[in-house]
Amino acid sequence: METDAPSPRSIAASFRGALGLCRQALGHGARLALDIALPTLCVACREPVSGHGVCAACWSQLSFIAPPYCERLGIPFVYDPGPGILSMQAIADPPAYARARAAVRYDEVARTLVHALKFHDRVDLAPTMGRWMAQAGAPLLQDADLLVPVPLHWRRGFSRRYNQSGALARAISRQANVPVSRDALRRVRATAHQIGLSKSERAANVQGAFRVPSENKATVQGRRIVLVDDVLTSGATVDACARALLRARAASVDVLVFARVVDTHKSPI
Repeated sequence: METDAPSPRSIAASFRGALGLCRQALGHGARLALDIALPTLCVACREPVSGHGVCAACWSQLSFIAPPYCERLGIPFVYDPGPGILSMQAIADPPAYARARAAVRYDEVARTLVHALKFHDRVDLAPTMGRWMAQAGAPLLQDADLLVPVPLHWRRGFSRRYNQSGALARAISRQANVPVSRDALRRVRATAHQIGLSKSERAANVQGAFRVPSENKATVQGRRIVLVDDVLTSGATVDACARALLRARAASVDVLVFARVVDTHKSPI
């Protein structure tokens, strides 16, 4: 009995299919070998961890901020005082921005993450930190037209080679589908580090340090902006940035940070 010989086209298709299977097998093998040789590490303590993110020990030490909190400042309340209640800080010294939200409290693990991103070239942490920020700031991002990272002065940016706030803003943008403008705001005056300064000294340090360039005012005007930074301490820096954006006729300015300092010695309400 005679059989039909396979056509050249079917032989080629079979060859391509077999080649695709070989590629998949080789790719899987290469990834497996890489996982064995270079296991995924905890972004905080660098211990091996299954999957991505932080290990169980570091995760248990992160203090994520969730309601109830001050609607204006995002400061967590010890108990739920009811909807629309503001903290004493928000009433006594209201900021220029409308709302602030943070993913976590600025504790030991959060400090490790921030310092690694900011000072030790760990830009690989930005996607994880940005994902947590996008979750914490979801209501702000739903209304946002634009993300603006807090800018570095050009000299500091040159020495660091990147802006950590810009890295976080890009990660949030991928999560929330909100565009980023890194040129909407400019730091026109070099400032000293805020570490170790009092609240009034921090405010004086950044006064007049930020400006919306004239060529970028059209980008800002009428836009609902979310200002992105790594840490909120006294709020002096983001407040100065918000004032500059509002002077350029932004419709509103909210603030989204990775971590915020929470003074447990002061009653929030």
